[in-house]
Amino acid sequence: MTMRIALSLPLVLWIAAVPHVVRADPASLSEVFKRVDPAVVEIHVLETDVPMTPGGRPVRVASLGSGVLISPDGKVLTAAHVVQTADSIEVQLLTGETLRAKVLSSEESADMALLQLERPPKAPFVATIGDSDDVRVGDEVFVIGAPLGVSHTLTVGHISGRRGTNATFNGMWPTEFFQTDAAINHGSSGGPLFNMRGEVIGIVAGILTTSGGSEGLGFAVTSKVARQLQQTRWFWSGVDGYLLPGDLAQVFNVPPPATGLLLQRVAADSPAGRMGLRGGTMRAAVAGEDLIVGGDIVLEVLGIPLSEPNSAATIRKRLTSLSPGEMVSVTVLRRGRTVTLTTTEIAPTAQ
Repeated sequence: MTMRIALSLPLVLWIAAVPHVVRADPASLSEVFKRVDPAVVEIHVLETDVPMTPGGRPVRVASLGSGVLISPDGKVLTAAHVVQTADSIEVQLLTGETLRAKVLSSEESADMALLQLERPPKAPFVATIGDSDDVRVGDEVFVIGAPLGVSHTLTVGHISGRRGTNATFNGMWPTEFFQTDAAINHGSSGGPLFNMRGEVIGIVAGILTTSGGSEGLGFAVTSKVARQLQQTRWFWSGVDGYLLPGDLAQVFNVPPPATGLLLQRVAADSPAGRMGLRGGTMRAAVAGEDLIVGGDIVLEVLGIPLSEPNSAATIRKRLTSLSPGEMVSVTVLRRGRTVTLTTTEIAPTAQ
């Protein structure tokens, strides 16, 4: 039996007058990748390192990371560990244009750094920073970077978890990470983690792996942390240090109360380098730790002993409140003697 529906002429005319709405399909991954890829950059770093063989002279070591252009004037967001002790930095864009860069600011505790290119790129494409609070476990995401040196590689995965929302590293900055199963390898560090709209929702920090391959757990600092850091005053020290616990500090003859920061590497043209702080000169296994030793051991910063409770947070607060040209003092243990160094070049910048 056929059912007939009678429509009055006015109703027919009204239906005909209603615009026919066609929903656009979401952009394909290939389209989104093509749109955002020009904002992704390679970061080429040279730094000074200590050779593995005893008695060897310091050597220049090249390393590679990734980053993302976030402003037309040439600001690039990346991971702090990619550039923390860099003597020189070059940034290569998708167009092939290569520009020198300097570290504008860095926060090791959040593994986030901001670079400034020597001049604006000729054809800048700026990425959009998304809201990581809107991201849910199970959302599809993708990473663009230079894993193992293969530039502008796309890997796809999902958000596997959100970690460390209220955690702090050494009492410093509260850091929040996304865990992802998108493949990450060496060279991906500092690259952007995108949602499927092409918005940056994180910066790749690294992987936890037993073999060194991408089958480990991938982590990215959330864009929320990046935004919070950009709204504060932060700085770049240029040092890679190892905090000596009580027993280990005694091994290095740190005066009581025994706490100090062993400087392993110091970037040559950083505030710490210009101050005269010295990194290590040889590698050694001490109490089960592989360390670069022979460098300065920091005892006090701005008169605040590292042995004080919450000293890291106190020192950071003082440093981020410095005015331009204000004197900073650092007391170190150097070859058994206590030495105090000063500088006026550590004042942070507001982003």
